[in-house]
Amino acid sequence: MFYYYGRKKQIAKHYPQPSHEMIIEPFAGAAAYSFHADNWRKEVLLIEKDKRVADIWDWLINEATSQEIKSLPDLKPGEKSSEFLHIIHAATKQAFKYKNIKVTPVLARNWEISKRIMSENLDKVSHWKVVCGDFSSAPDVEATWFIDPPYKSEPGMGYHYSSAMLNYEELARWARGRKGEVIFCEGLFGDYLPFKSLLDLKGVAGKVSKEVMYYQAEMKKGQLEIFS
Repeated sequence: MFYYYGRKKQIAKHYPQPSHEMIIEPFAGAAAYSFHADNWRKEVLLIEKDKRVADIWDWLINEATSQEIKSLPDLKPGEKSSEFLHIIHAATKQAFKYKNIKVTPVLARNWEISKRIMSENLDKVSHWKVVCGDFSSAPDVEATWFIDPPYKSEPGMGYHYSSAMLNYEELARWARGRKGEVIFCEGLFGDYLPFKSLLDLKGVAGKVSKEVMYYQAEMKKGQLEIFS
């Protein structure tokens, strides 16, 4: 629905389609997986620790109207903004550290695109729910769990609640204990689960980042399917 550093919009199609009627994203961010294709039709629960991000989702789900979003002012290159929703549209890991930001042509264009997408798709998220909390706030229910935490090591340092604040061994144990289907995203330094290569993602200036995934699905009672 909106720009966000590390969102999965570009590669959402490479992940397994949800096999359960409920999708839970314990590190919601921009929830690109839940918004992808027809995934939004499922019962969707977003868990987001950063209150500022959770508040954006609460506004989109429960309050915003299409006309209200269309009426939001455009951003002009060179001006400054202290609005968090504007700042994250810089789509940089540094954005979470800024209290205000100078609008670049890229930020102005990202905001223009997001205004259109948000205003045109409010109906898709109107049945979603959002909870402000960490991953342990999620209910212990059967679902498709799309787990996309800040990546271990430097690439995950950009968020307000960064990789430095996560106990990855604890997170791995928690993820393996989920009921249903687990799709767990990581990068090059993920070593706390048996991750398998998903793809090499080309970024700006030819930079390539490695995306890996851990997949787990309940087959029969007491049996698991592990991605390999």
